[in-house]
Amino acid sequence: MANTTRRLPPFTGPVLRPGDPGYEEEVSGFQTAYAHRPSLAVGAVDAEDVRLAVTHAAEHGLPVAVQATGHGLSVAADGGVLVSTRRMTDVHVDPATRTARVAAGARWGTVIEAAAPHGLAPLAGSSPTVGAVGYTLGGGIGLSARRFGYAADHVRALEVVTADGRLHRTGPGDELFGALLGSGDNLGIVTAMEVDLFPVPSIYGGQLVFDAPLAQEAVETWRQWTAEAPEELTSTAVLFRFPDLPAVPAPLRGRYTASLRIALDGPAERGERLVAPLRAVGERLVDDLREMPYAESDTIHREPATPHAYTADNALLRAFPPEALRAVFDTVGPRSPVDCVVDVRHLGGALRRRGPARVAVDHREAEYVVRVISFPGPGTDPDEIRERHALLRGALEPWTVGHSLAFLYGDGERADEARTRAGFEPDTYERLAALKAVHDPHNLFRLNRNVRPAGAGPATR
Repeated sequence: MANTTRRLPPFTGPVLRPGDPGYEEEVSGFQTAYAHRPSLAVGAVDAEDVRLAVTHAAEHGLPVAVQATGHGLSVAADGGVLVSTRRMTDVHVDPATRTARVAAGARWGTVIEAAAPHGLAPLAGSSPTVGAVGYTLGGGIGLSARRFGYAADHVRALEVVTADGRLHRTGPGDELFGALLGSGDNLGIVTAMEVDLFPVPSIYGGQLVFDAPLAQEAVETWRQWTAEAPEELTSTAVLFRFPDLPAVPAPLRGRYTASLRIALDGPAERGERLVAPLRAVGERLVDDLREMPYAESDTIHREPATPHAYTADNALLRAFPPEALRAVFDTVGPRSPVDCVVDVRHLGGALRRRGPARVAVDHREAEYVVRVISFPGPGTDPDEIRERHALLRGALEPWTVGHSLAFLYGDGERADEARTRAGFEPDTYERLAALKAVHDPHNLFRLNRNVRPAGAGPATR
């Protein structure tokens, strides 16, 4: 392998091997529990660099991984070629067509900033530091998801390098287009996308945070409240214990809390009326609901911006009855021996509706997704974390319709074939496997939640 990687194409961006200055920074990402360790890291600056990297890997029989920010890293490369797209950050907004062309490494914060002066907004998620392309290829459940649906349903075109080293432009009506949206990087490396923007200049939102004695009542009230929520309102209930650290405000330090997070595409007056039943639960530790420019929407969830180690599982539920809520508190609530952040997102609305492009985002009948996140590190037992997460999955089984691959965080043990299949309806998985056999018959793109080519044997890492 060492000899083959020395005969390199004329890349424009940096090409790094283990031990080279800059290698560690190039392969690192937001996830710090593990990282790619490729034999060759290509810092792509354009689609041609991506094309050359894929061609080189194919010629030498090397697997290919791709990384922009590393938020959703599932299978870390051990050898092979890593295509780092972090330098490909161009964003161009066309206000006349309400679209944006977004390069492979651009983050949502950049897209939001470019769209805001035109009174427009993308279907971004809760964190501005997440890569826009990777998020969209995973489906994309954003702050306005119940009104507009999955981000993947609002893509106009994709530019993608397939395993044969060719650059394609693909759009609705092309089978490859629909398969790319929902299957991640299984069928190629997307170098740019064109997406719809929406006239959402402002949003009403923020958090209501309740202390431990009111936590279960707050989430139960929220659970009942979501049954009548309009599609313009997307909300989340989060259970977690604030760390007992000086950086945390004193009123929250070390407390177990329930945080109700609200995003309404509408005026503050309507928002105040809608959230009145939630405020009626009782005293809040935090109540910062307000109308804000969409450019400040990241303050609703306040996702961490510092890289860290995490692992997570999830279940998509057809319903979230009181018994399911009790199961959450009993298995991963405040008495859990493993620290868990529980994030219950209200789905439904426009997320139920499937467009004409056959986008590979399934289980649309789900009304909620329950996510559980833990943080491996010194003093934690990875097996105990896995067991606790599995207990939650088992407890929620009566209402489960599948899970979201985009919300599975953890190295290979959360990326086996059975778990990947469960992220799709059976006919969708078979369609993806058949297309994989056409576009990537040797499974070059296998360092991911892998869909194996139809007729192929087990993939190697």
